[in-house]
Amino acid sequence: MIRFVNAKINIGLQIVRRRKDGYHDLQTVFYPVGVYAGTPENPVQFCDVLEISPSSDDGLRFMFTGREIDCPEEKNLVCRAAHLFWRIKGEALNSGLKCRGVTIRLHKTLPDGAGMGGGSADASFTLCALNSLLCEADRLDNERLAALALELGADCPFFIFNKPMYAEGVGERLMDIPLDFSGYWLLSVKPRVHVSTKEAFAGVVPKAGEVDLKCLPDIPVEQWQSVVKNDFEDSIFPRYPELRRIKEQLISAGAVYASMSGSGSSIYGIFRNKAVAEAAELCFKGEETIEGIYLLKL
Repeated sequence: MIRFVNAKINIGLQIVRRRKDGYHDLQTVFYPVGVYAGTPENPVQFCDVLEISPSSDDGLRFMFTGREIDCPEEKNLVCRAAHLFWRIKGEALNSGLKCRGVTIRLHKTLPDGAGMGGGSADASFTLCALNSLLCEADRLDNERLAALALELGADCPFFIFNKPMYAEGVGERLMDIPLDFSGYWLLSVKPRVHVSTKEAFAGVVPKAGEVDLKCLPDIPVEQWQSVVKNDFEDSIFPRYPELRRIKEQLISAGAVYASMSGSGSSIYGIFRNKAVAEAAELCFKGEETIEGIYLLKL
């Protein structure tokens, strides 16, 4: 079984309060990106490739290729997701597949430290893929899978559903939102800047959101730039002026909306048509400060 693992962007990210447990309540809209990557219309190498197959070896076996994953197995989100699922459903997997174990191969392409949820997506796609190996009677529903995904990370539950969703809490309280960018294109620019999650939250000042993000579908996208904000930009842009420059350049190049995704460091622009997005892409090619540029059909 092979799955192509896409990423996400945040459209608006409002940090509304600090909780007693030390985490923060937020409001955001998650939108999946890279769903069409690798197709004839959008032949860009972007998605991770996850392959899961029955094995004659006991338990779980992992193989990683592509972009280097710099963490030990016990902290790797794919490994943690697989062990979590195996602990709960391993007996059913053994019975249904009549095999002793499962081999999981991940070819890593999604950018690291981009605020696009690459690791979280890998984890959630692993849960979904393992779940699909079970006979229908043994499978977990999406709500139960999302509860498992939350044990792995705050934005993991979104990738169980993998469709536009409004999120509250730490990102786990999800609801459908009728947001559709069909026909639009996204240009994501990843500079050689790393912003740790701890650093991002340390500089944030929680406050009530300036706009109800549940109402985004009712606001013309051309008006978003003045009202839809990622609160992390207020503290991160002064430290990393390169990020502000990229955002301003995307807007100047014709993006109808541009923002940082998550806690960074990728900056994306949404474009009404491919030609304008391609022209904007040329503005960043060859820059030594840029690590990756991704033009994606939405």
